[in-house]
Amino acid sequence: MLDPSQAQTKNEPTRLAPYIFFYGRCEEALAFYKSIFKGTYEIMRVSDTPMAADMPKESQSQVMHASFTAPGISFMASDGREQKAVDPDAGNISLSLNVADRAEGERLCKVLADGGKIEMPFSEAFWGGMFGIVSDRFGNQWMVTAS
Repeated sequence: MLDPSQAQTKNEPTRLAPYIFFYGRCEEALAFYKSIFKGTYEIMRVSDTPMAADMPKESQSQVMHASFTAPGISFMASDGREQKAVDPDAGNISLSLNVADRAEGERLCKVLADGGKIEMPFSEAFWGGMFGIVSDRFGNQWMVTAS
């Protein structure tokens, strides 16, 4: 299940496709992002795969792979192979959002930080426009820019 927006044509350069592990909270995270970005997602559970018979009963409902799409946004996700606590200070990845105006930037920072934290308030940036950084309730860092 590869999101069609991630598919490459023959002459395109390599593209980065964010793949986020939510360690048992994937479906919850996808529903959260759907409510914010008005996107859609598809889920493949362990029970939907050919290897389901070889997997423990308790892992059958886990999200093995998912894809999320919304206008201008796409990523892949999973529950991962093991359960881990969310580490909001991990800093392993930041997801960058470029929005059309200040109001949308402020809205996104507010809703993404709900249950997370504001790392850098959404404010005027020295390079022009507005910029802010928030970590969401799943420990993912979002950089929001409005020109």
